[in-house]
Amino acid sequence: MTSRTATVTRDTAETRIELTVAIDGTGQFVTETGIGFFDHMLSHIAKHGVFDLEVRAKGDLHVDEHHTVEDVGIALGEAFAKALGDKAGLVRAGHAYMPLDEALAFCAVDISGRPYARLDLRLLGRDIGGMPPDLFGHFLESFAASLKANIHVQTLAGVNDHHKIEACFKALARALDAATQVDPRRGGDIPSTKGSL
Repeated sequence: MTSRTATVTRDTAETRIELTVAIDGTGQFVTETGIGFFDHMLSHIAKHGVFDLEVRAKGDLHVDEHHTVEDVGIALGEAFAKALGDKAGLVRAGHAYMPLDEALAFCAVDISGRPYARLDLRLLGRDIGGMPPDLFGHFLESFAASLKANIHVQTLAGVNDHHKIEACFKALARALDAATQVDPRRGGDIPSTKGSL
C-alpha cells in the first residue's frame, strides 16, 4: 500500500499553516496553533484516530482565534483528502460513541465527496479554555467542507462543556479512523455505485 501521507501549506494575510497528516500512523502529534485548548482538541484527533499529525500555525490572534481555527480546519480537511487520494478500497463511513465522565458524544462520518456538517454540540455559551464555543462548530464545518465529507457530531449527555467538546473530538477521531481504513475485500474498488467519490 502506498503511503497515505500529505502535507498542506496555507498562507494568507491572516494565517500561515503547515500541516502534515499520516493516515496510517501511531497517534503521534505536534500541535502548535497558539491556542492551548485547540491544540488539546487536535491532539485527540491524532491520538484517538491513530493518525500522525503535525500542525504549526501562526495566526492573527491579536484579532481573535477565528481565522486560525477556521484555517486549520480547512488545511486539515485538505490534508486528509490529499492523503486519501482517489479513496480506492476505502471503508468510507464510520461512527463512534465516546463517553467522558458525565458526557457522551456521538459522531458519524461518510467520506462521500458531498460536504455537510450536522452539529448539535449543546454547549452553554461560555468560553472553553479561552475559546468561544461557536468556533468548535466552525472548525468542524470547515473540516467537513474541505474533506468533502458528511459529518454528524452530537452531544448526547453532559454538564461540563470541557467534557462535552472533548468527547466530541474523541468520537470524531474514532469515526475517522474507522472510515479511513482500507477494506481488503474491495480489492481496490471505489466504495460507491457511482464509481467515484
